[in-house]
Formats: sequence, structure tokens, C-alpha cells
Amino acid sequence: MTETTSGPARSSRAKGGKATKGLRVERVHTTPGVHPYDEVVWERRDVVMTNWRDGSVNFEQRGVEFPDFWSVNAVNIVTSKYFRGAVGSPSRESSLKQLIDRVVRTYRKAGEDHGYFASPADAEIFDHELTYALLHQVFSFNSPVWFNVGTKQPQQVSACFILSVDDSMESILDWYKEEGMIFKGGSGAGLNLSRIRSSKELLSSGGNASGPVSFMRGADASAGTIKSGGATRRAAKMVVLDVDHPDVEAFIETKVKEEEKIRALRDAGFDMDLGGDDITSVQYQNANNSVRVNDEFMKAYESGSKFGLRSRMTGEVIEEVDAKGLFRKLAEAAWACADPGIQYDDTINHWHTSPETGRITASNPCSEYMHLDNSSCNLASLNLMKFLRDDTASDSPSGAAGSMSFDAERFAKVVELVITAMDISICFADFPTQKIGETTRAFRQLGIGYANLGALLMATGHAYDSDGGRALAGAITSLMTGTSYRRSAELAAVVGPYDGYARNADAHQRVMKQHADANAAAKRMDDLDTPVWAAATEAWQDVVRLGQKNGFRNAQASVLAPTGTIGLMMDCDTTGVEPDLALVKFKKLVGGGSMQIVNNTVPKALKRLGYQPEQVEAIVAHIAEHGNVIDAPGLRQEHYEVFDCAMGDRSISPMGHVRMMAAAQPFLSGAISKTVNMPESAGVEEIEEIYYEGWKLGLKALAIYRDNCKVGQPLSAKKKEEKKAAEAEPATAKVVEYRPVRKRLPKGRPGITTSFTVGGAEGYMTANSYPDDGLGEVFLKMSKQGSTLAGMMDAFSIAVSVGLQYGVPLETYVSKFTNMRFEPAGMTDDPDVRMAQSIVDYIFRRLALDFLPFETRSALGIHSAEERQRHLETGSYEPNEDEVDVEGLAQSAPRHVQAPKPGQQPEPTAAVPAPKQAHSSTELVEMQLGLNADAPLCFSCGTKMRRAGSCYLCEGCGSTSGCS
Repeated sequence: MTETTSGPARSSRAKGGKATKGLRVERVHTTPGVHPYDEVVWERRDVVMTNWRDGSVNFEQRGVEFPDFWSVNAVNIVTSKYFRGAVGSPSRESSLKQLIDRVVRTYRKAGEDHGYFASPADAEIFDHELTYALLHQVFSFNSPVWFNVGTKQPQQVSACFILSVDDSMESILDWYKEEGMIFKGGSGAGLNLSRIRSSKELLSSGGNASGPVSFMRGADASAGTIKSGGATRRAAKMVVLDVDHPDVEAFIETKVKEEEKIRALRDAGFDMDLGGDDITSVQYQNANNSVRVNDEFMKAYESGSKFGLRSRMTGEVIEEVDAKGLFRKLAEAAWACADPGIQYDDTINHWHTSPETGRITASNPCSEYMHLDNSSCNLASLNLMKFLRDDTASDSPSGAAGSMSFDAERFAKVVELVITAMDISICFADFPTQKIGETTRAFRQLGIGYANLGALLMATGHAYDSDGGRALAGAITSLMTGTSYRRSAELAAVVGPYDGYARNADAHQRVMKQHADANAAAKRMDDLDTPVWAAATEAWQDVVRLGQKNGFRNAQASVLAPTGTIGLMMDCDTTGVEPDLALVKFKKLVGGGSMQIVNNTVPKALKRLGYQPEQVEAIVAHIAEHGNVIDAPGLRQEHYEVFDCAMGDRSISPMGHVRMMAAAQPFLSGAISKTVNMPESAGVEEIEEIYYEGWKLGLKALAIYRDNCKVGQPLSAKKKEEKKAAEAEPATAKVVEYRPVRKRLPKGRPGITTSFTVGGAEGYMTANSYPDDGLGEVFLKMSKQGSTLAGMMDAFSIAVSVGLQYGVPLETYVSKFTNMRFEPAGMTDDPDVRMAQSIVDYIFRRLALDFLPFETRSALGIHSAEERQRHLETGSYEPNEDEVDVEGLAQSAPRHVQAPKPGQQPEPTAAVPAPKQAHSSTELVEMQLGLNADAPLCFSCGTKMRRAGSCYLCEGCGSTSGCS
């Protein structure tokens, strides 16, 4: 993209008066004399975003201008998230042109003011190339750039921050304040608490210290109040503690104990759902926790020896613990509640470019940015699918049917453009604290990364968990980082190296050599990755040579971030380093409506694998119907793995995710934001193995999430019931037996017939009641589920009906069967019960709403959609006077109640398909595959979110539960 001038090239004058040579910028995508805007077709669209739970309009702006090739989702998200100005006012942005111009012109002006360009013509080419890349979704800056750059508010460009805290009350209170200011701006922060003395040490006054776990409570409460990233349990906050801290066991157990509290309170009738009134009473829920382990501890774990916990004040060992036992406690906690994750301290600092200034002690909330305390990193991500080239029609020898290549040359030029722009942003950026601003300006940390890796691998016929897939991912990552540091060295020749470089020059050059050596040692696999490795090798040779001559402009260049909202802005199928979610997608249509489509990458993959057009058509049709490739006509079994996804019958194994991270890690300045998903059946030993293998494979950080580990009945429930039964046993041997009398229903009785769908499973429920005395029988009919499930539901409904007629209160059934978890489970078509953990869970929630008094079911935490909406508006679930009966008990409004004619048995309604509706790809996958994705609902629009690194992303409106 750009090159330094040489020979008679004109000089520019950098800020401070020093004459320098600027950058010559070459055109790659643009045409001289033609603006990028003039090469695309623009159209006007209306953006109306609703909360499908209640139909309310969340956002509306009509007549916005976008290119015709931008998807509905991308248009909605950019309009609602990134356009500035009050909606409805003349100052409100209404075109993508205004948004891109606001950002690009600010970057261009700063580049000219600070001597980056050799001439005004080069500045104009930079402007046009940057505009083209953003317009065509080739890359995107992180969200703070779109929020802030070019506006009157502070020009904050960074999304990732690292703070520090020392062992003093003044420093601890500063931590609370600084973290709050960062959260207020919508960003995230992380820090290491290991400098704070433990609860096993003494204060100067002679009393015992509180310990870091105690001070975490105050910071957690602050984060929960500010609600950075939305009211979810996974806020944009990271807390790290070293493994040799005397309070490490208490730190490991913090969230485990709180999760047990959540279960107990929920079972007692408290509202412990995400965003519920009572969830705020639970502590430590607003942060991701990580234990920082070192090589000494890991070697003690390997050998089964003791490991010393050290005083924070003197460094002396004050307690010895069994390393294997402590590591097992770490794995047990992660198994129980997904926290804490693990960070590998010696590995992190082995790749540290600035160790003479200070060690790396912490990370940002998603664990991809790791550098000095009190620093920040601004991010940008490239859309890898934009560089996949179809060579079928080319004149090259490889231009046979299905031939593809990765355009390494164009990719490198775009990386140069983006790195140049990102470095320019530090010249004008504002920062939330003075210390962060000073450190960032002195070290100029950048975080270039990519998205759509999963889609790229599938499109090129590579399984995500394969040597070929890992080789291509490693090659692209190596080329990206090598090109970034080469550009950094070229910038150093133009505008000078970063301020901290002189002190850290030897260490920085050593790390560059480590990257180059890793690139040379990497295994080449096929015709796709080999040319990329060759380009990366050339880049790293230039890095070593130019770095010795010029130094480097940036202490850090690359990370792999979650690419949540910006991934949707670029219309990426996959985020960050993640694989594809599933083979079917949910797509919104222009003018309203939606449709289910098979991933566009599937036909590309089949073509690459050599299938003929008619075979591709048949396989795609099979996927559209079944959601997977199993038994697809004509598809060879050895190709099944190419289509493995994050969810479904052929989901990628946990170690497959870890191995992919290991393939990319040696070629990154920072780390990788990724959570390794594990099935609910995974054991503690498997988590322990993954954490151990992460260290062996050279990762910097790792986190796992076991499905459903944060939900379910408490393990002690059965024992409690047995204890209560034992206490109720009469003390005497004499037993008086009372037999209930069955009260049968009359021949004619009122009834309610309800059609429902739970997790894609359709059914019908007929509930008949006594004329004057509540529910008396239930009939259940399941459609298209096979004889086993249908027969079991028939038997179950008979058993419940007989129980009701013998006097078992409906309330007892509701308390016993709600929250029971088994498949099918997931989204329902009932506005009052949007999510069900099983068919039984749904049935008894529906019966409670139809037949139990308000106060009874409210104590069980069961409310209608109207009541929940009332609670949001007034803070109370209580009904108005019209909904209260003469005895003062609120009743549910009757639904479709009709009394059959005398002597007529109630018949189920004619079998018609239950309405199915998905609002995101995650919900579509649940319906298609008949499974339940363990993810929260978006609090803005109500759709089910999906994972993006360590956070969750909403495809409906672009909201995230953590970093932007």
C-alpha cells in the first residue's frame, strides 16, 4: 500500500520541527480522478428496529443512505450504533458517506499535521484508499473510533485498557475511580491485584489485611451500577491474581460460592434471571477472573511437588501447597462456573517487547491485549474473505475448477494502510486517565487483527481442526504481524520510533527474531498456505533488517479480538478466530421479513473439493433441510470434517479450538480472545488437561465454558428433601393412614387448548378444569416426535391428571417440574414464556399462568409478558384493580376458554404446524438442530446472543456483553 520515499523525495516537517521524509502512497483499489463513492450504487432505506418480545420500537431512522450491497443487518447496526447526532435533528448523520468522511478526514488531517505523507497527493491517495476499504467492508476500526472520532466529544479511539493497583488505600480508591470512568465511556479494563497484601499478612498497625478478594467486592458493585456493556453477568472487566498469592484459593472459589447462592435463591423463589431484581445481591458477577500461573508452578504440577505462596511485602514463602491440588481446584471452579480462566505469565513475558520498562501483569477483559500497566490499545480487524481469490478463470496453471488462492500481496498492502492509520490515531487520541495517555503515547500499542477465519477455512476446503486449516491460519497471522512491524519500522524512519524504544531496543529486536524463527519453523501444507508463508518470510526478513536500522514506531502491533459489532458491520460470517456457528444462517431481507439460508461458504467449499454443480446443489438442499451434512447425497465422508461447526451433531472438539489458538499465537504481539466451549458432559479432568495443554502449546491465555454450568438445580437439593422428610417422620410407631378420594370431572367441562413449540418440537396441550374448582386434567399430544416421546408424554399427562383429581395441588406440580432441564429445550412461540428448559418446564409454566392466582405464581417467579412489562415501567409486578378478584387474589386473564357441549369429550385441535420464528442465527440453529444454545437474551432487542470471544454478541442490534 505505501512505501517510504527515497532519493530526491520531498521532506515533510513533523511535529516538533524535525525534517523527515514522508510516505509515498500507492493506489491499490482506487482509480485516479474517481472518488470511491462514485463507483458504487447508493440507495435509501428505512431502519426500524423493534423488540420482538413486546413489539416496541427500539430505534427508528428513515431514509438512510447506504451502498446497495450492504446487508440489512449491517445497515441497521451502523445506523443505530454509529451515526452521531440526535435522532430527528438536522445534525443527525443519515448517510454512510458522512460517517466514513467524519473518520477518514480526521485521520488524513492528523497524518498531514504530523508529517506522515510525502505530499498532499499522497495524503489524498491515503484518504481514498482508506475510504474504499471501509466502504467495501475490507476492514473496520473498533467501535470507539466510530463513536468518537470527528465529533466534539473526546477523541477516544481505544477499546482496551489495563490499569494497575498498589498496596495502599489511595491506590485502591484510584482503581475504583479510574475503572468507573472507563466503564462510563463504554470500554473495558483489566488489572492484576497481586500487589495487594493477602488476608494472611499484617498491616502496619498490627491488624490483619483485608486481602484483594475483599476489595473486589467494591469494584464489582461499582461495575454493576455503571452497567458497562449492558445489564449482563459478563461485564467488560478482568481481574487477575498471581498463582503464588496467599489468597489465590479464595480468589478461585469466589464465583463458585456465588453461583451456589444463585441456585439457592432462585429455588427459594427469588428472581435470579439475568437482569432480574434479585441478581444484584450476588457478588463478583461483573468481571472475568483469571489466575496468572508461571513456569515454576506448572513444573511443580508436572512433578507433583509443593509450591510456595509468597508474602506480598517480603517475598518470603509463608505457606506451601500441593501444586496438583491447587491446579485441580482451579479446574473444578472452571467446571462449576467457567471462572477463573488461566494466563501463562512466563510465556507472556517471553514475548514482551518492553521488559525494561515493566513486566506484563494483566490483560484487557477479553484477554487479547497484554502489555504494560496503565496502557491502552486501539483495534482494527480485516475481513479475510475479501482476500479470497477465485482462480478458476485465471491463466495460471492452477486455474483448474475449484482453484482458489489467498491474495497475500493485496492483504499485505491493506495491512500497511491500516497500521499507518492506526498509528496516526494516537497522535490525536484522548484517553480516560493521564497515566494511560502517557503510557500509550510513549509505546503506541496497536492491535490489528482479523475476522472471518472460520468462513475462509471452510470456503477453501479446510477443516477448522486440521493441519491444513491451522497452517493457513498461521501463515495469514504471520504475514499480518510481519507486515505490521515492517510498516512500523518504516514509520520509525519517517516520524521516529516510540519513546520507550531506546531503553527496550535489544528486547524488542529479540522478540522480532523469535517471530521470524517461528515463521521459518512452521510447517507448510498445501498450495494455499505455502505462498502466504513465503510472503510472511520476506516480511520478517525486512522486519529484522529495518528494525536494526530504524527502530520501531510501535511496541505492539497485533492481537486477535472478538470483532463483535464491527464483525456485523463488515457482514462477516464468523468473528475473530472462531469457527462457523452452523451451516444455516438467519438473514434479514430488505423491506422486512427474513429467511433461512445455507452459508455462502458451503458452495465455495464444495467447489474447492471438486464437486460438480449438480452435486453441490443436492448437498446444499440436504443442508437446508437437515442443518448438517450427515448422509448428504454424494458427499464423501472424508469431507464431513470441512463442515464441522461450533454447534450441532458434528461440533468441533475442545482441543480443536486450543490447537487453532496455538497455530496463531507465535505470530501475534498480544494474545487471542477466545473461549473454548465444552459440552455439559465434560469432566474436571478434561478442563485440567486443556489448561495444561495450553501451557505446553505456548498459549498466553485460555478460558473455557462448559455448557449450562451456570444453571440447573443445586447439587444438594435431593439431600435437603431427604433431610426434611426424615425430620417429619413421626416419633411413634403408630401410623394413621389417610386415603385421598378421587374427584372426577363432569362430562362437560371447560377447557383450554394450546399449541406450542419448544426448541423446534411442536405439541398441543388441552387443559380441562372443574366448573368451579380449578384444573382437573391435562392432555398432551406431541407431533412428529416418534412413538417414544409421544407415548411418554401421554403417560405423563395421565399421571398428572390422576394426581390432580386425587387432590395434589397444581402449585406442587409447578414447583417440582419448572426448571427441569432436558432436550428439546430453547425458544418457544409463547410470548409469556419465551425460553423453556424442557417441554415439561414449559407446560407447567403455562399451566401456572392459566390456573394459579397471581400471588402464588409470583412467589414461584412466574409472570406473564404483560406483568414483566409492567415491572419494567413501574417497578412492580402487581396487577391493577381490574385484574384482582373479590378475595384479593390476582387471576390470570383467561385464554381461549370454551366449554364443550354436555356429553362431548374435548378433542385436540386439528394438527396444524405451530408457528416457528427465529430472530438470529443462534435461534435458527436451535430450531434446526433441536438443541439449546447456552447464551443470554439481548436486553435491547430480545434476540438470543452468540459467543464472540469471551463475550456475547447480538446479531439483531449489535449489542455486546463486554468489549466493543
